[in-house]
Amino acid sequence: MNIAPQRVVTLHYLLQDARGNVLDDSRSRDTPLEYLHGHDNIVAGLERALDGQPEDAVLDVTLTPHEAYGERDEARVQQVGRDAFPSDRLAPGMRFQTQGDAGPEIVTIVAIDGDRVTVDTNHPLAGETLSYRLDVLEVRDATRAELAKGHPLPPDTDHSQVEDRKLI
Repeated sequence: MNIAPQRVVTLHYLLQDARGNVLDDSRSRDTPLEYLHGHDNIVAGLERALDGQPEDAVLDVTLTPHEAYGERDEARVQQVGRDAFPSDRLAPGMRFQTQGDAGPEIVTIVAIDGDRVTVDTNHPLAGETLSYRLDVLEVRDATRAELAKGHPLPPDTDHSQVEDRKLI
């Protein structure tokens, strides 16, 4: 079966930056990635590269910043009050998830000066050229419940019960 919209794809990946530094490796966790193709579950450039690929495909894909997490935008580095954070224990490099204008976003603390905290709301990989090594393990049709949720459901989910509740 080939990768196409409305199908669940299971794959292992190795992610590296342009310098060859390993940023993430699903095999190191022995946990493959599972996503619903065509539902914006992964970076758009990666989804385009995978579209139409068969089960057992092995791909090397390099994405420009535009195809991955976008270019860095220095206007997204700003100062906020220390009281904007849920904890008093703050340090440069700490990351928090917050609700931005376009949905959830990661905020990275850049510096702390008294009650002022400099944060960067760019995605941590913004501006990076990224290389992926992809091993497609499985491609299957999504269940109605997965299509309704917009993402794969855990293996132990009783899809019929989820679907029945959704239909009521």
